[in-house]
Amino acid sequence: MYILDTVDSTNNYAMEQVNIGHVTHGTAWFAMDQTAGKGQRGKQWLSPPGENIILTIALQPGMLPLSRQFMLSAAIALSTADWFSRYAGDETAIKWSNDLYWRDRKAGGILIENVLRGNTWQYAIIGIGVNLNQTTFSPHLPNPVSLKQITGKTWDPIELTRSLFTCIEERLKQLHPAQYDALMDDYKRKLFRFGQPATYRINGEYFEGIIQDVLPDGKLCLEKDGEILQLNFGEVEFVLVK
Repeated sequence: MYILDTVDSTNNYAMEQVNIGHVTHGTAWFAMDQTAGKGQRGKQWLSPPGENIILTIALQPGMLPLSRQFMLSAAIALSTADWFSRYAGDETAIKWSNDLYWRDRKAGGILIENVLRGNTWQYAIIGIGVNLNQTTFSPHLPNPVSLKQITGKTWDPIELTRSLFTCIEERLKQLHPAQYDALMDDYKRKLFRFGQPATYRINGEYFEGIIQDVLPDGKLCLEKDGEILQLNFGEVEFVLVK
């Protein structure tokens, strides 16, 4: 693992290293400070210097066809939840598709960017951000939480990152066809709101829905008024009741 004092984005840095050929499978970069962190759907990930996990791992997912991209996302989300639950307990969950949750609060997120050469999935650039020691957040964030807020303890980001690697290694072992079903079953067991009535919003409409399934391609199966909607990421908003 390379430790960077400061960088604009660990994912950007990793992508640059891939493009100039300075990367092997499993190379990882940890940033003490990140000035332009990237979140899902173009959002920015802000983190005070030295307080949290800011990590990117470059993997060569040769074991997976492009049609099985979601399996990697599920494996990384599960490994992060496995790891976080060691410290935060059984109320750790995954909010579809790969946010790290504790109760109904967001503790971290994952952003996977792919490097393709023709039809070959050359690299997956996996960004993982987890709130460890941060206790003050932007008022624009609806529901953040950190491990320190949960446990009352201050944590060593480098030490905990190394323990995260062991969980990732274990889950990556499931990325072969014989383990796909078990991986998806584990994912659904950890899924926030799975099988529970809750409020959602689509195109400005609020409604009560129930998550019934997640398909192997990552689509969310959400029951609404007796109908099953198959939704891609970004098509539905989880409404948090305060």
